[in-house]
Amino acid sequence: MTCLVTGANGFVGSHLARTLIEHGDQVRVLVRPESDLRALEGLPVDIAYGDLRDPAALAAAVRGVKRVFHAAADYRLWASRPQEIYDTNVRGTQNLLEAARREGAERFIYTSSVATIAVEQPSGLPNEQTETELSEMVGHYKRSKYLAEREALRAAQDGFPVIVVNPTTPVGPGDWKPTPTGRIILDFLNGRMPAYLQTGLNLVPVEDVATGHWLAAERGRIGERYILGSRNLMLKEILDMLAAITGLPSPWVRLPHTVALAFGHADQLLSRLLDRPPRIPLEGVRMARHKMFVDGSKAQRELGFEPGSVEVALERAINWYRHNHYAPAGSPRETKYNVAA
Repeated sequence: MTCLVTGANGFVGSHLARTLIEHGDQVRVLVRPESDLRALEGLPVDIAYGDLRDPAALAAAVRGVKRVFHAAADYRLWASRPQEIYDTNVRGTQNLLEAARREGAERFIYTSSVATIAVEQPSGLPNEQTETELSEMVGHYKRSKYLAEREALRAAQDGFPVIVVNPTTPVGPGDWKPTPTGRIILDFLNGRMPAYLQTGLNLVPVEDVATGHWLAAERGRIGERYILGSRNLMLKEILDMLAAITGLPSPWVRLPHTVALAFGHADQLLSRLLDRPPRIPLEGVRMARHKMFVDGSKAQRELGFEPGSVEVALERAINWYRHNHYAPAGSPRETKYNVAA
């Protein structure tokens, strides 16, 4: 069958395209004309050029498609024009839903975010049943993903076969951009992390997130959300894992959030003076005040989602970053796995 993948040149999207091809699907990818396509090199995909904000381009992209995997998003923790994030993430999702509905797509898998679920709870871990409000979303990216998810679920209520997946924090090879999480790993590898914040993330191998999308299309229930995650880990635990893999020292100074906020405000002011993006996005610092811990057991029960080792995924990521010259090469004894470009 023919599947459309948006955001296929991105971290999750490129792995998703590979997964669909491995399952025998014909894959069409929607990318912008100026997109970096290194993540798709060597893949037998049909390329459709267009933008989520262009309904005509979307109508052409979905023609003859049975399944739509909407993995594209404007993932930035800072933007000089925040409306651009909403135009792509919210309006773009509305446009694609409408185009797919008109074409009669059999499944629409929307890639949301764990951010729409992972809010502080008085007891227990947040899960797919957790009710959240827009006011609980920190920053434009999270708010845009919340609003886009509402659009996807509303379409499901109206009878369109939409299933939502909520990936946590993917790690692994192929993070060309890199993502904000990838930058944490790179800062560690490049010796640019003298201190850490007291926060927590749920990590999951990126290849398993891709498989989770396929499982959702095959076994998911229409109108349901599925968290695609693995292990809840404090940031210090993650840094210690990186240290164990590489032999590099793990930072031992814990930076208070108030100090990080002060640095963020100062950096934002400097970025305005120098006309550059801030190196310490305030949204990222504010997000770090809350641990992004969740209960992802629903996907395991209903989809058969079985994520692999986070440590091995981090090792694959390290090897990939080093192989592609994002970080200095390590000695052969430092890692057990060799990851190709």
